[in-house]
Amino acid sequence: MTTPIPKAELHLHIEGTLEPELAFSLAARNGITLMYRSAAALRKAYAFDDLQSFLNLYYKLMVVLRTEQDFEDLADAYLARAAAQGVRHAEIFFDPQAHTARGVPIEVVVAGLGRALEAAPARHGVTTRLIMCFLRDEPVESALATFESARPWFGDPIIGVGLDSAEAGHPPSKFREVFDRAREAGLRRVAHAGEEGPPEYVWEALDVLGAERIDHGIRSREDERLFLRLIREQVPLTVCPLSNVRLRCVDHLADHPLPHMLDSGMLVTVNSDDPSYFGGYVGDVYDALEAEPMLMIGLEELRQLAANSFEAAFLSDEERRAYLKEVERYRWM
Repeated sequence: MTTPIPKAELHLHIEGTLEPELAFSLAARNGITLMYRSAAALRKAYAFDDLQSFLNLYYKLMVVLRTEQDFEDLADAYLARAAAQGVRHAEIFFDPQAHTARGVPIEVVVAGLGRALEAAPARHGVTTRLIMCFLRDEPVESALATFESARPWFGDPIIGVGLDSAEAGHPPSKFREVFDRAREAGLRRVAHAGEEGPPEYVWEALDVLGAERIDHGIRSREDERLFLRLIREQVPLTVCPLSNVRLRCVDHLADHPLPHMLDSGMLVTVNSDDPSYFGGYVGDVYDALEAEPMLMIGLEELRQLAANSFEAAFLSDEERRAYLKEVERYRWM
């Protein structure tokens, strides 16, 4: 069996790792009746027309996440799978508004996730970071209130903020104030842009929010000036090919712009996004890219993607050098 290449995962929503079997287990623990008869029936519902159709189910299933133990179990299950697929470092998104809106306090969410992340180096050999995302289809006032409520955990375990959920019609500039506060607080800043939204949203994420990484960004190729800027400034993009296909942003994996982005010198990484819903964890993404002949992604391209993932991560220079050496030493068996 081939040992997977060491890699970082930088675009991963922890709520999107909720496997149907775990959803039913947590539902039973918490006395909740789900809308599906079985895990198999639920898995069949994972067919989406677009981002919104996915989000509708994604938010409904969060009802099973109630306690610190639920969040710890969710994160630990992801970390175990990720480690088995070669992930050495994971920067994990979570959506506090999706939980506080249904009565789960933010301290419950952070405590549960934090326990799993703290144990991850010893338990799974994975280092982690936690990034708090704001739901862009919720009012700015909600994001600001969420930001202030999370201050006790800035730095440990929350090291950054992000922007996610329904993109169309919700430009990044709407969240200028909360990202300004994040910068003043010393937090890292990332933002979803250019997935369903236009290239203008990527410009705004960079110039208005001060985003250090762009999550998705595949529509950047529609704007030559933007595309060249991303290459020149080596702005990392956390691309999610299987997600793009499942949500109909790209018709087929063979049509994905990743090879062009990589060949152009863009600092592009590949990630799983919401792996339970989109057909695979990050190791599965690497395998799918290699298996698609039209993409012409071979071992050296996969090695470059792995190296890019560590270059784009929020790591110390010492950590980055150590991980890059692991990639250099790696040999396919």
